[in-house]
Amino acid sequence: MNKILKSLLIPGVVASAMIGCTNDNPGPDSVPDPVYPVQIPARISAGTNEFAFNFLHTLQQTEAPEENLFVSPLSLHMALGMLLNGAEQETADEILKALEMEGVSLVDLNNAYKTLINDLPVADSKVKLGLANSLWYRSDFAVKPDFQSVLKNSFNAEATGLPFDNAAKDKINQWASDKTNGKIKKVIEEIKPEHVMFLLNALYFKGDWKYQFDAKNTRDETFKLENGSSKSVKMMYAKSSFKNFSAASYDMVQLPYSNGQFNMTLLVPKGENTVNKMLADFNSSDWEKLRNGTSESKIEVGLPRFTLEYSAQLKATLEKMGIQKAFTSAAELGKINPTADLFVDFVKQDTYLGIDEKGTEAAAVTSIGVGATSAGPNPRIICDRPFALIISENTSNTILFMGRIKSPESK
Repeated sequence: MNKILKSLLIPGVVASAMIGCTNDNPGPDSVPDPVYPVQIPARISAGTNEFAFNFLHTLQQTEAPEENLFVSPLSLHMALGMLLNGAEQETADEILKALEMEGVSLVDLNNAYKTLINDLPVADSKVKLGLANSLWYRSDFAVKPDFQSVLKNSFNAEATGLPFDNAAKDKINQWASDKTNGKIKKVIEEIKPEHVMFLLNALYFKGDWKYQFDAKNTRDETFKLENGSSKSVKMMYAKSSFKNFSAASYDMVQLPYSNGQFNMTLLVPKGENTVNKMLADFNSSDWEKLRNGTSESKIEVGLPRFTLEYSAQLKATLEKMGIQKAFTSAAELGKINPTADLFVDFVKQDTYLGIDEKGTEAAAVTSIGVGATSAGPNPRIICDRPFALIISENTSNTILFMGRIKSPESK
């Protein structure tokens, strides 16, 4: 699988001091920030999480096991949801099954997408979240009005017809950059002669920690690699009351953003367990147990400060997940154009992750190319070895991002 991967630490001031987090806790008389629940049907919520872990498990099988991995299941699910609206018969059935949405009507699924697009960005006024979709088609290619309409009404998708030249490529990439605060600048490397359409989903997240890491406590620490060697990282420290859990094979701690509606869940393997094996054994049932069965206690957390850029072609992964016909000349995409012989040429995801003392910035763009044939005393959880992370929203139980950090390289 073709992949671009770059990992570098954010430069910053390092000082040794008493470990602790900044005192951003509101006073007893302060009014808490309002919570705006994001509600989608339980069947769809459960299915999206099942898809998230199936995606992660399958991607681990197709990616180099020693490298970082960071993806957005939500972005991929929504992009494939747009494609699903253009698919028919066996092609649609394969996509629906891979999305873990068998038995869910397309109307209900589209309504859930619309709810997430409209409600996630306003769930927490102090968290910046953007979900955007777009349809780009070659100006001489006829896209069915019904397909454009459903993408506009359910996905708020912009539809643009362009001559597919270098200027078009630049315009599409500029859209991706604009929707991710400049974090993902290029998603389309080339426009092939057979390309007639691109479907894009962009997801952007920026949230401050509820309990921020104090920069004066960040210091050089040793990060142990799985090959027996080690490296130096900038380790941030915070001590506060966090939801946490200790299993036989891993430790878990949940770091809330802002008012706690969005969280980052850290999973740190224990003993001889590796992050790859831990994630392979971890599924949506385990995720539900952690969401509903964890207690809160005062612990100290250590987390490396770093940024990561990641890109992966997902055709092989999706084929393993059961989406096969869409990638062949037998693809049934007649709801996009009933006369053209269309197929999916590629599905690609580009992501960005930045973690520092203040919070987290994360972005993803999923692009689908459609072609036409012939056209202290406290317990401690320290991320000083390869670890996993999940960024999620509580009320809708939606996983936005997930990944494994094998080697946060210092700069």
